[in-house]
Amino acid sequence: MAGEASLSPTLSQSGEGLASANSVEAECWAPRRQLHSRGSMKLVLVSLLSCLMAISEAKVYSRCELARTLQEFGLEGYRGYSLANWICLGYFSSGFNTAAVDHEADGSTNNGIFQINSRKWCNNFDLKAPNLCHMYCTDLLNPNLRDTVICAMKIVQGPRGLASWETWRHHCQGKDLNDWVDGCDL
Repeated sequence: MAGEASLSPTLSQSGEGLASANSVEAECWAPRRQLHSRGSMKLVLVSLLSCLMAISEAKVYSRCELARTLQEFGLEGYRGYSLANWICLGYFSSGFNTAAVDHEADGSTNNGIFQINSRKWCNNFDLKAPNLCHMYCTDLLNPNLRDTVICAMKIVQGPRGLASWETWRHHCQGKDLNDWVDGCDL
């Protein structure tokens, strides 16, 4: 049949398999659909790069190093909570890991050393979330802890205080926590 593409199978250029001339031709002439706008792709790229940068700068604090750092940020006695409460929270939340991220079934994430949730406290590129700490969740992965402490202080100002963290309620609340700061030379 003259003028029509052959329907017989042909070897692919690599010689590894058979492909019909029609399928190859269809691939070449198929309209290209852009699945995402350029703006949304840039946002995805920026968020991915932010996560990779935060992870590359991840830090796992030692108990006493974290105690000294949190003391410098003024958490000793903040809203009536001893430094030991904060150290206990950091240990049971993330093992003192600044880059810890836990993904929840609802699509939210728990971020950083205190595992602060994106549902309410930080922006995980979900425009519907309240973002009460006015920061990106990736900011909570920074090893210098400045943004993490600012956000944690906002959370503790609420009526539940440290009880806002289920981890703190189960592992730290009402317990003798002196061992968490013992020997730290504060």
